Amino acid sequence: MSDITSKPPLLPDWVSDDIDPKVPSIARIYDYALGGSHNFSVDRELAEKSRERWPHSLHSAWTNRAFLRRAVTFCAEQGMTQFLDIGSGIPTAGNVHEILADLGVDARVVYTDIDPIAVVMSRRILADVPWATAIRGDARNLDGLVDDPDVRHMIDFSAPVAVLLVALLHYLPDSADPRRMIAQLRDRLAPGSMIAVSHMTTDEWPAQDLAEALEMGKRTSTPIVMRPVTEISAMLEGFELVAPGLVRVPQWRPEPGDDTTASYFDTVGAVGIKPA
Repeated sequence: MSDITSKPPLLPDWVSDDIDPKVPSIARIYDYALGGSHNFSVDRELAEKSRERWPHSLHSAWTNRAFLRRAVTFCAEQGMTQFLDIGSGIPTAGNVHEILADLGVDARVVYTDIDPIAVVMSRRILADVPWATAIRGDARNLDGLVDDPDVRHMIDFSAPVAVLLVALLHYLPDSADPRRMIAQLRDRLAPGSMIAVSHMTTDEWPAQDLAEALEMGKRTSTPIVMRPVTEISAMLEGFELVAPGLVRVPQWRPEPGDDTTASYFDTVGAVGIKPA
């Protein structure tokens, strides 16, 4: 007699029991947009519906990934050797530890995500990387993340840390009070710590397009919450933003040849430093 509690044979081994393959996941949609293979048909279908409505929508994943690369590079150039990537997603391309390895930086990296597939796949690629680890954690409980023993084993919070909140905060509802969360996180960080943030904004969105995008996002396990730039800026109070400040992500310290005119859902980003 077969074990009725066993995993259905059509699901791959990286799918844990608490995954519902019928509900789209933002982490898996990003994986699909970046060319990964750890996604389901329900994720691909929603991603393609978004692309049909807004042709550049999936490219936003690449612009965020490019911003992450530039932000991590900048932080490393400022002497950062500890990186906490919150809401890191499924490791598809251009991961933080890979960026740092390419730069030749002797660093420590912790990835955290609420999506179990993101954590499972991160741990697999980190099996031979002793200076990086991945844990499952909820960004809405930043104190819990900071106090997690596995995080503490890798990160010394008495020294500066680079915290990465890239393409995360717009998946946190207003009830989570992301402004308060970041303030609490800031208070736990040592002076000289840095924060990198990107966030989708409602600014310049036509009302009908915005309503459609938000409605489409409700189909995922973590609906999107776009905010005005003024609210995003307020989340970064207490950090000194490095030039050029809070701008559209393609315009944040672009590299030669980068397209700085593209908006791609008007995501803005910034890097800040906690002053002494």
